[in-house]
Amino acid sequence: MSDWTEISGGITAPRGYKAWGMAAGLKPSGAPDLALILSDVDAIAAGVFTTSQVRAACVDYCRQQLQAKASAKAILCNAGQANAATGEQGNIDAIETAQALAEALNIAPESVLLASTGVIGQRIKMDALKAAIPQLVASASESGGEQAARAIITTDLVPKSIALETLFGDRPVRIGGISKGSGMIHPNMATMLAFVTCDAVVSPPLWQEMLSRAADRSFNQITVDGDTSTNDTLIALANGQSRTPAITGKGPEADRLEAMLTAVCEHLAKAIARDGEGATCLIEVQVSGAADEADARQVAKTIVGSSLVKSAIFGRDPNWGRIAAAAGRAGVKFKQEDLRIQLGDFLLMEKGQPLPFDRAAASQYLKQAAAGEYLKSDTVLIQVNLGNGSGVGKAWGCDLSYDYVKINAEYTT
Repeated sequence: MSDWTEISGGITAPRGYKAWGMAAGLKPSGAPDLALILSDVDAIAAGVFTTSQVRAACVDYCRQQLQAKASAKAILCNAGQANAATGEQGNIDAIETAQALAEALNIAPESVLLASTGVIGQRIKMDALKAAIPQLVASASESGGEQAARAIITTDLVPKSIALETLFGDRPVRIGGISKGSGMIHPNMATMLAFVTCDAVVSPPLWQEMLSRAADRSFNQITVDGDTSTNDTLIALANGQSRTPAITGKGPEADRLEAMLTAVCEHLAKAIARDGEGATCLIEVQVSGAADEADARQVAKTIVGSSLVKSAIFGRDPNWGRIAAAAGRAGVKFKQEDLRIQLGDFLLMEKGQPLPFDRAAASQYLKQAAAGEYLKSDTVLIQVNLGNGSGVGKAWGCDLSYDYVKINAEYTT
């Protein structure tokens, strides 16, 4: 049993946060495209970003800000233009964006962090963005989390949000989060953005360590299409407004907070994977028996990222050979005579040997997942055991449908 409960409120569920989202005219569709997350006080800030050599201006801006000062009060996210591969003008636009928001909030520009998503190579529509900031700031409220979640999405079918609560002593501690992502998902920190708020008191180095580990076990374990984005950004704020004792080092309280942070990130990551462009189901791969956790996670992500595995799931074909092949090419050593593969309740391979199974029933299992309730009964579970090692890991993805090609073939046209 988990040590927390799910609550309403999303990104503004923790104490001391406001948010809002609105249509600023950045998207041609007129849909919401500008979001603000605001802490009442300066918050400890941590971030994890894309490892791509082609990065959006907001990524470099945030890295520089967090290296200089591990705190922030506001996050501004625009959707519609990625502001990536826009040269020096993109950097200038990022700085001007932070300055415009800082002026409206009467705070230092260094207390503003930025994120962008949209078409690569396009600058932000600065006139529209700056004109919308006063209304965005004035509208920010403790009930504005859902509006912010909707304003950061692009090709997503649904907004993604969650909040969890636990007790530290007799006081509640909450973590909330929102994310976006549907295509170009294969994080090396996918286009994915995620923002997390927390009202605990945590030391800056520890908060960064917690976030990095949580990202490795969640966002870095999802894949839709194998493409890493120029804009991947995960930012987490901790503002201390729960008034609980400060967490400054390792211990039970730190472990509990990190576990809840990881659970929030995992939920948001799974929501991104399930919302993959054209997807009909979520795929979860669980790997055990590896030498260590890193090996297990590597095998799991290789399997869930295999185009052949993803295509077989879409075709409702229990083709376990593709799973075995993906495991074998993951770059992790194991003995093939130890390999065990299970699809749902169907054991397909044991000790490296294929087993007879009801193929029609296994195919029906895949069909039922595709017809299941979103993020509840729509998951295809693949379990792989590599041997007797202690390493376990998970990864999430989605099936590869005809619609993925259609959506991305027409993305800018």
